[in-house]
Amino acid sequence: MTQQLPASLHHIRLSKHPPPAGLILKIGVLSRFIQGTYEYLIHVFVFYLQDSNNLIVKGAGLVMNFTEITGMIAGWIWSNGLIYLCLGAGIYFTFLFRVPQIRLFKDMVKLLLGGKGSANGVSSFQSFAMALGGRVGIGNIAGVATAIYFGGPGAVFWMWLIAFLGAGSAYIESALAQVWKEDVGGEYRGGPAYYMEKGLRSKPLAILFAIVTVIATGFTGPGVQAFNIADSAKTAFGISPVITGLFVAAFFGFVIFGGVKRIGRMAELLVPFMAVGYILIALIIFFVNFSQVPAMFGLIFSSAFNLNAAYGAVFGNAILWGVRRGLYSNEAGQGTGAQAAGTAEVSHPAKQGLVQAFSVYVDTLFVCTATAIMILSTGAYNIVRPNGEYLVENLPGVEGGTVFAQEAINTLIPGFGSAFIAISLFFFAFTTLLAFGLYAETNVAYIFRKSKKRPAISTIVKIVLILSIFFGSIRSSTAAWNLADIGVGIMAWLNVIVIILLTKAGLATLRDYEEQKKMGLDPVFIPERCGFKDAEIWNDIAEKNYPEQLAALQQKTGTSHGKHQRKA
Repeated sequence: MTQQLPASLHHIRLSKHPPPAGLILKIGVLSRFIQGTYEYLIHVFVFYLQDSNNLIVKGAGLVMNFTEITGMIAGWIWSNGLIYLCLGAGIYFTFLFRVPQIRLFKDMVKLLLGGKGSANGVSSFQSFAMALGGRVGIGNIAGVATAIYFGGPGAVFWMWLIAFLGAGSAYIESALAQVWKEDVGGEYRGGPAYYMEKGLRSKPLAILFAIVTVIATGFTGPGVQAFNIADSAKTAFGISPVITGLFVAAFFGFVIFGGVKRIGRMAELLVPFMAVGYILIALIIFFVNFSQVPAMFGLIFSSAFNLNAAYGAVFGNAILWGVRRGLYSNEAGQGTGAQAAGTAEVSHPAKQGLVQAFSVYVDTLFVCTATAIMILSTGAYNIVRPNGEYLVENLPGVEGGTVFAQEAINTLIPGFGSAFIAISLFFFAFTTLLAFGLYAETNVAYIFRKSKKRPAISTIVKIVLILSIFFGSIRSSTAAWNLADIGVGIMAWLNVIVIILLTKAGLATLRDYEEQKKMGLDPVFIPERCGFKDAEIWNDIAEKNYPEQLAALQQKTGTSHGKHQRKA
């Protein structure tokens, strides 16, 4: 049955003859880009002259420094409102789509290794690896430890639940990124900006999202990741941050200037290696401390539901920190993974949606759980009450962070914890940097996709990324963290609201996929079957790359789909 999109998706129409204001908009975008670059580099320079806490802003009797202002804004954006929105969206999509996380789990695993790349797109696995590289980061180690520190073992359960629910959000954003992807310079590009313009018919919102993404992933975010790499290398091996910064920046430059294909190949190589290596160490610790495992899982579940009186004081924090850290880690519905999804070569958008839903599982259920197992099975953790007093203090004087994981590994191999965490952080943070590069470039491609200056502007952004990595390796600050949080938070607010508005479009992709599966077909996407507009690229994809699947669909349905039907 053909699913038509609701009228609400089409009531905003763009003129076929853009007014002169379009030129003004492009100039404004370019000026913001230049201004942002200038201000960021100046801010980095200021770091060497004085601490950012000395930058005072005065007005209306209020005295605040730059760090406090950015912290306040980040707190507003990452308030409980965003947490409730992401959580509510996950629940909504999970039940509306009839729990695809369980029903279609076999498809997720099968599709992960199925399909090959093309001249325009990367393979499903490469797209999966790029998105997972962005999801798996510092938070998978420090974030889990922090959740346990403030929320106790029960926080781990709530992280699991968020991953399960978040898979629904990851599906729809990734499927929509595929539906409205474009060929830009011979490479597939897709993501929130593309479906905001074509699906929601709101180009201003799309441009806003693209600008925020370029700033967050191209200017502020890379320095934070690079600092963590350099700091851990200095602590574990005594390597100068300057040396680390030069190495990471050069390595990153080599990859990013190779385009989407090289990013995909590097992610395909690094991500499985880092994930398997990290999980393997966790499994060794798991079996070495196997006698503690039943008690560990009992503690997780009992404290998650306030069944353990000893942890009653942190029951509320278990939910709060588990949900928050889970959302920060897997990024489901926040628009980041969707941009990696849009680069893939697949025969149907639902296939990439399911693959990206599985990446949420890997991030939280595998990697985050690995950290939790290390920490809880060895007892290498502390738990603090809401009033600041310790409920559990196994590591005197140690607050939540990577030290928990280091001490856990030291129980297996004394003295190895710091080195292992430093190596893990390098891979986790570097693959996140690669994802940042992809996201920034994707949105630059969107903003300037019709401009002859796009290649030059893309090159400038790549250079700024490299400089951000080098300077960030040498010096970071709380303000830099806050700026990164602000950018990603705005992306999340915009994207979650948009994918809720595009619910019927996402549902149409899943229904079409399942209908074709019931016919015994390998699904191929024809936009007219689902009532989609502005997705004509798929007719070319089907006819050029999947002629046998297209012929089988035509034979089963008794219809003809192709270029001559694009205006239907």
